[in-house]
Amino acid sequence: MSDKPRVLIVEDEAQIRQFLRLALAAEGCTVLEASRLADGLTLAGDGGVDLVLLDLGLPDGDGIDFIRAYRGWSDGPVLILSARTEERHKIDALDAGADDYLTKPFGIGELHARVRALMRRRARSGVAASPVVEFGEVVVDLARRLVTRRGEPVRLTPIEFRLLAMMLAHPGQVLTQRKLLADIWGPSYVESSHYLRVYVGHLRQKLEDDPTQPRHFLTETGVGYRFQPGS
Repeated sequence: MSDKPRVLIVEDEAQIRQFLRLALAAEGCTVLEASRLADGLTLAGDGGVDLVLLDLGLPDGDGIDFIRAYRGWSDGPVLILSARTEERHKIDALDAGADDYLTKPFGIGELHARVRALMRRRARSGVAASPVVEFGEVVVDLARRLVTRRGEPVRLTPIEFRLLAMMLAHPGQVLTQRKLLADIWGPSYVESSHYLRVYVGHLRQKLEDDPTQPRHFLTETGVGYRFQPGS
């Protein structure tokens, strides 16, 4: 198996991908490429990715959505490469889980320096978790956004999947209502606890053996919810 760092480029402009590919090859990296968010998540989920270079403006979604999905199973470094220069865009990306932000256009020297810094951090952080999570008779492929129960596909809405991914990312931990509401619906919804009751109820209906006595999606009264993997 090669010891070369594996870097995933998620960028829809072919010329920029070529520039990045050549720059990374000069640093001794093996390069994977995707032009769409969904394809990028699939490649990342196949394993062995040491660093992601991510554009925010993708044809099938915003790079922020990639970060949130990726953080459901991996703490690997993500470097944003974007023409968006406003401070709020940088803050949103970093708050979502990006590790660094490089504004286009940029020089090859700065790119190399940022990549080397993130690679050093990656070397210290250990191995990422798997994007496939199993509990009970449920299998969740976070990279491909696929859920099956007893071998049959389960259809989740985008919000249901985001809630599921966030809970799976924190097994055994109590997530407060405010945190769940802010991260999934936005800061203006932190008092809307009824949203959570409804959507946790949906997950129980679709994924629990007995939704009236849940074993995996547990209520912590007055605080929030907890995902219990169990068996």
